[in-house]
Amino acid sequence: MLSMTPLAIGAGLTIALALGAAAQAQTIDVNVPFAFHVQNVTLPAGHYELETNASSGVVELRGEHGTTGAAMVMTEPASGADPAGTKPALTFSRYEEGYRLTGIWDSATDGRKVVTR
Repeated sequence: MLSMTPLAIGAGLTIALALGAAAQAQTIDVNVPFAFHVQNVTLPAGHYELETNASSGVVELRGEHGTTGAAMVMTEPASGADPAGTKPALTFSRYEEGYRLTGIWDSATDGRKVVTR
C-alpha cells in the first residue's frame, strides 16, 4: 500500500501571479525544489511557468531558465482554502515514489484540483 502525505509548498517557492486578460489565463512562475509527477510525467526540480486557462481548466507546465520538461493537465475547481493563506501555492502529495502535483492555488479561495485518471 502506498503511503500518502499531503504537502503544501507556498512560502518556499518563488511565485509571481499575473492575469492574462486576452485568454483569461492565469500565469504562475514557480521554483519547485524537488522532482514531481504530473499525470504520467515526471518533471525535474527547477523553474516552471504554469498557465491556467480559466474557461477549460487546462494547466500547462513549461520548464524555464534551463529546466527541461513540460506537461499539460486537466483541473477542476477545488473546494476549501489555500493552505498558504493568501499567497499563491502548489500542493503536492507524497507517495513512496516521490511527490505528485495535486493542486494549484492562485489566492486564498481560488484553487484548482488536478484531475487524476
